[in-house]
Parts: sequence; structure tokens; C-alpha cells
Amino acid sequence: MLVYLLGAGPGDPGLLTLKARDALARADVVVYDALANPGLLDHARPDAERIYVGKIADKHALPQHEINALLVRKAREGAGRVVARLKGGDPYIFGRGGEEAEALVAAGVPFEEVPGVTSAIAAPAYAGIPLTHRDFASSVTIITGHESPDKPGSVHNWEALAKSASTLVFVMGMKNLPDIAANLIRAGMAPDTPGALVYRGTTPRQRSLVATLANLPREAVAQGFSNPSVIVVGKVARLHESLDWFGKKPLLGRRVVVTRAREQASGLAARLAELGAEVIQFPTIEIREPETYAPLDAAIAGLAAYDWLIFTSVNGVRHFWRRLAAAGKDSRALGGLRVAAIGPATAGELAARGIMADFVPPKYQAEDVAAGLKAVAGKDMAGMRFLLPRAREAREVLPDELRKAGAVVDVVPAYVTVPAAGRKDEVLGLLAAGKLDCVSFGSSSTVENFLTLVPGELLKAHPETVLAAIGPVTGRTLERHGLKAAVMPQDFTIPALADAIAAHFDTP
Repeated sequence: MLVYLLGAGPGDPGLLTLKARDALARADVVVYDALANPGLLDHARPDAERIYVGKIADKHALPQHEINALLVRKAREGAGRVVARLKGGDPYIFGRGGEEAEALVAAGVPFEEVPGVTSAIAAPAYAGIPLTHRDFASSVTIITGHESPDKPGSVHNWEALAKSASTLVFVMGMKNLPDIAANLIRAGMAPDTPGALVYRGTTPRQRSLVATLANLPREAVAQGFSNPSVIVVGKVARLHESLDWFGKKPLLGRRVVVTRAREQASGLAARLAELGAEVIQFPTIEIREPETYAPLDAAIAGLAAYDWLIFTSVNGVRHFWRRLAAAGKDSRALGGLRVAAIGPATAGELAARGIMADFVPPKYQAEDVAAGLKAVAGKDMAGMRFLLPRAREAREVLPDELRKAGAVVDVVPAYVTVPAAGRKDEVLGLLAAGKLDCVSFGSSSTVENFLTLVPGELLKAHPETVLAAIGPVTGRTLERHGLKAAVMPQDFTIPALADAIAAHFDTP
């Protein structure tokens, strides 16, 4: 048995260490708190038990002594049991990780502590505030702003803090900010000393403000700052204005819904997050296996009879290769075929399997694809055989256009799409409250499925929620429901869609 005390970092999931990621992947049980990014749980095994023990201010899912006992109990449930205790920031920086480690030692349970990036360092860094700088400060003092109520009086030496040349960083101190400022000034710190607040640092909801120490409490109230915020006091706070790189992201603070199936959403979600957005993954479709693979298996068995193999999606490639492997074959089975990929992502999926597409159309609408294939395959397509492994439900334009040119086209279901309804209540609540900035649609099916879950009339009632469509076909599907896409890229690709959304919100 083994318990990992893992630092989850301050909020940005990219700041999780590789060692913590690997420990999560091993764990039989994951015990996590409120400040750990929920997306980090994706690193855990699907069958791992997940237990929430979050603590926010006075709202505790479990008291600390019960968390300690839980870790011991779960570790003892079986030989070789691995428990991952996922804690926001760093377990040993005001995270009570030391107490949990002591409880494990007392119970004879082996443990490892995996440090995490603490918000005391990361939040100021994302706000453009280096805690040390040769011209301003050569040391940092990290201080709790929320002292234990059991301590008699303050244990802080305010005079020493006020007279030091250190940058002072207070965590969990917003409730006591007026007292912190008053104590420092009373102890001799100049009232005009620069100070800063960073709310939810490293996350899409990050906000910052800089003011003098004397004015910081008043500005915090005026601008609605609350916990979790990091308080920085020192000359380095002046650098926020010039070094605030994170605050310049075009989608920072924007909530964007991604409606693609979970298997397809990662590229769009990652790009939007990179641009600063708070991404709400709301898959309106779920990818499943077809009722039978018999038609696809028969086509794979007879691949030698085809001239062209056309893939219209990444999912088509993945499911085709699973059945290829099930038949005891690999990429060599495609040796006599020409291969078409609709879109760069699909071409990339093929390239990862050692297949370079013979044709990737410059535009990704079915009509343009058919015209391009005719030009590449030759004017006389009579008798040429095409195989299209794709979703069971899809537009028939491409096969119909090829058949009109005399080709023989076999369309076989490689997977099926079904409606999904995850996070429906959350999306409805945000939309009704006017707190949803954008809904992105990557296909007509995502539009249709989204509107079975979210009433079109509700979208019409909230024009502040921008609708983004990957291309004109998807845009026309919105129009059939009386809705209009305000964002549509010139190139009908996922990266272009993300950039178009960013450009829309970044335009004055």
C-alpha cells in the first residue's frame, strides 16, 4: 500500500508535474479537494474510486481528522493499494499536508509527497509580478493570512515584516486584508508601498489589481475581490502593468461551450484554453460502436477490390484501424489503395499510422471534396470503387456526387453518434443568467443535438451569447432554427474556428 500526497498546482492543469500525473494514473482511489482542477481527474483510471473532501472557508465536506482517517482506511483496504491525495497548490505550503503525513506515519502507512506549484508563486507570476527582482527584492516571505483561531494573538512579527526588504505574499487573507494592511502600516511600512491582489490565479477567471497598501482594502471591496486571492506587498507589484502576459489573452474571462463529442473535443478545447477561455465541455453527441461491425469487416476483407479509401473524420480512422487490427492486419493492407482525408486533423491521424493521404481537399465541404476527388481520380470515374467508413448518420452529398460521376461507392458504418446530455443544468443556468459568452458548433449534428437539450428560444432571448459555426453548412443548420452564427472562420477547421472566436472577442 502507498499514499501519494500530490500537489495539484494552483488551477492551470498544465502546471501539474509529470510525477503527480503518473501517480494519479496508478491510483486505485483519488481523494481530492475543492482547489484541485476537476480536469486533473481525467488522468486517473476510469475505474478509480473518486472521493471529494473539499474545504472552502467554513464549508467542509469532511473535517481534517476525518480526511486523515479516510486516507489510512483506504490505503489498508487491500494489498498493493494506491491512494492519491490530490491537494490544491503544494501539500506542504499551508495545505495541511504535513498533518496528513504525520497521520499516515502514526498508522504505519507508507507515503510519498509530490510537491506542487503553489499559488503563492504561480498567481503573481501569471499576473506579471516576479516575486524577486534584482532592482526591487532579493527575498520572499510567504505568510498565512488566515491564522488558526486556536493561536493566542498574532504570531506574526509585524515590525519585522514591515522593515524587511522581502516581497510579502499572504495567502487565504482576503477576510483579514484590512487588518493586514493596518498592521503593516502601524509597524512602519509606508502607506504608499505597492500592493496587488490576484484572484483565482492561473485560471481563466483570473483578475488582478494594483494599489497602494493603504488603498488596497478599499479597492478590493470596490472591485469585488474575494477568496481565493493572493495578496502581494512590495515594489515588485509595480511590474504588473508591463509584465502581465496572462491578462492579455484574448479570451480571458470568457466562457465558451464546446459541443463536440468528447473524443473530438480535445483539440478545440485545448486551443480555446490556450487563448484564455474557460472551456465548458458539453458534448451533445457521444461516439459509440455500431450495432454490428459486419459491413466494415467485410469491406476490410475485400480491400483489394477498391480504388479509393476516403476518411471523413478522425473517428472514422480510429474505428477503421481497430477493425483492421481485429482482422490481424495493419497499414500494409492499404498498399494498393489511394487514400483521401477530409481535413488536416484526419490527415494527421492517418500520418500517425504511417499513411500519407493522396488527397486532402483545400475546402472541407462535401461538394468541394467531390469536385476535388473527380479532378484527382480522373474525369472518367466510371466503375471506380470508393470505400467510405464513417458515422452511420451523415450527409449523403459526397457519395451521391461520386455516384453521379459513375463511381461505385460503398458507405459502411464505422461508428454511430447518439445524443449526450452532460452538464445540461450548468449550461442552462449560465445561459439564463447571461454568463455564457459563446457556444461553438463543429457540425450540423452538434447543432441539432444541442437544441434538443437547450431551447432555441432561450438562445434567442440571450443575444449576448455568441454562436460560432465551423462552416456554412453548420451555419445553415442554425438558420433553419431561426438562429445566426456571428462567428464563422474562412477555413472550415477546428484551429481556425478557435482563432475566429478569439478574434471576435478581441475586436474593440
